[in-house]
Amino acid sequence: MDLDALTQAMFDFVEGQGWLEEDSPKQQTQRNLAISLVLEAAEVLEHFQWRDEARDPAELADELADVMLYLLQLASFSGIDLGQAVMAKLEKNRAREWRES
Repeated sequence: MDLDALTQAMFDFVEGQGWLEEDSPKQQTQRNLAISLVLEAAEVLEHFQWRDEARDPAELADELADVMLYLLQLASFSGIDLGQAVMAKLEKNRAREWRES
């Protein structure tokens, strides 16, 4: 599935929950989405606390999906083409000199 289809599916869900309404208690602003993204990323870390591998891959998959959903939404609300941003970042990284430490 491509990013556009994932983004549309995410928006369909969010709209269906009423979270795009101005009076929503879960207002979908860039700030709120950025906070939620970081909170979900921290939940990914919980799966690795005190161990090298996730105990339950299905639960890890759920957390990774949450991270991606917030990332897609934040990119969309920010007017960022995430696919294009990823490709541009990869080009920057290819040109970067990576020092061994």
